[in-house]
Amino acid sequence: MTGSVHAETPAGPVDAGHEVEHRPDGDRGGQRRALSWALTVNAALMVLEIVGGLVFGSLALIADGAHLLSDVAALGIALAAAVLASRPVSARHTFGFARAEVLAAQVSALLMLAAGVWIVVEAISRLRQPTVVNGAGLAWVALIGLVVNAGSAVLLHHSQGESLNMRASVAHMATDAAGSLAAVIAGVVIVVWGWTGADAVASVATAVLVLWAGAVLLLRTTHVLMEGSPAGLDPDAVADAIRAVPGVVDVHYLHLWNLASDVPACSAHLVLAGSATLADATTVADSVRRALGDGFALGHVTLETEAAPAPGPVRALVGPLPTFTDTASPASPPGAATPASVRGTSAEERP
Repeated sequence: MTGSVHAETPAGPVDAGHEVEHRPDGDRGGQRRALSWALTVNAALMVLEIVGGLVFGSLALIADGAHLLSDVAALGIALAAAVLASRPVSARHTFGFARAEVLAAQVSALLMLAAGVWIVVEAISRLRQPTVVNGAGLAWVALIGLVVNAGSAVLLHHSQGESLNMRASVAHMATDAAGSLAAVIAGVVIVVWGWTGADAVASVATAVLVLWAGAVLLLRTTHVLMEGSPAGLDPDAVADAIRAVPGVVDVHYLHLWNLASDVPACSAHLVLAGSATLADATTVADSVRRALGDGFALGHVTLETEAAPAPGPVRALVGPLPTFTDTASPASPPGAATPASVRGTSAEERP
């Protein structure tokens, strides 16, 4: 007869007193330093571009400065989220604050969308009513912005890892760099050909990039918050890897999700072969945990184990058998023996 064993097995080197993130603290520390540097230089650049836009009459500079305002806010949120994510778990927050960075990335996406819409509206207004633009001043300020934004994007990219929060910051800097490049080109066009409409056209090009990056980021963060499967993890492949572990007959109730954008998690019910004891179940679960860690970088795994169904009508239970009242069936005459299927079957009575 087969038995049924149910054991909650948290796999991995963590317990209630450890963080759910399985990365060295240096990763978060490097991200915080990169964010702090980018925040400082972009705040200074934001002031320069807005002042330059007002002085030289350039919407492209003002638009890029407005985008930088959303970037500075987003970088500040990202930095606060990175600090929160490094805090340990507590009785109130048993998963810690790992998801703070996903929420921060979603706020960044919304800011990018708002900035993109504003830029488009202003650019259309400028195309209808052209204004005088100092092309040389536009080009020089935009060139400084290009250097700062490109440098910030490269620095953040080297520190981003799989964090959506850091990816959001990289997206902000990359679109800013593209906007600065468009502004440089617009400045050159104005100086050489005198067409001030190039300023508005450059602004629209920047807005398109901002809107595209914001929409993609919003979809990704929403996917994480809706407990979608982590990117790059195929549930069928994970299930096949679990079934390949000796002692596992099948797997069901398989769930894959992200605690944070770079902290994938897994839970599943394992169906074990034979009459498994609790010790057997623990051994098999540990093998599954290692297989998932090696093959899919899953460090947070929770497993429940159970035995395969018995082939006959009677299933044995590992542990104390339930107690049933030995009462005759209403259809049976008084004193008649109660069938074994009604009153339960002891281990001695089973063949």
